[in-house]
Amino acid sequence: MRYMLLIYGNEAGMAAAPTDAVTQMSSAYVSYTEALKKSGAWLAGDRLKPTQSATSVRMADGKTNVLDGPYADTKEQLAGFYIIEAEDVDAAIAWAARCPGASTGTVEVRPIWELTM
Repeated sequence: MRYMLLIYGNEAGMAAAPTDAVTQMSSAYVSYTEALKKSGAWLAGDRLKPTQSATSVRMADGKTNVLDGPYADTKEQLAGFYIIEAEDVDAAIAWAARCPGASTGTVEVRPIWELTM
């Protein structure tokens, strides 16, 4: 089954982090991604640009409303994601626990709702 690991973190905290801490976190993500790929669990994944670069789109009364920035103001922002293949939710949770983002923020594990056509 496919799962999406949604990585949430504090953008302001990362922006203020010392260079060596950012380098260490980047190295941890490289190692984590390599482990996912080596295991065959990795399907996709990427880092997202900061929320200031986001655009939110909503439809209201048949009109498109476009807002610069994220929709919600929260303590943690969506920073990246992985799509993995895992035997079950327990295996997906185990991968989420190994994600470097789990030590500084939150990793949400979501099963992908497979479309049948």
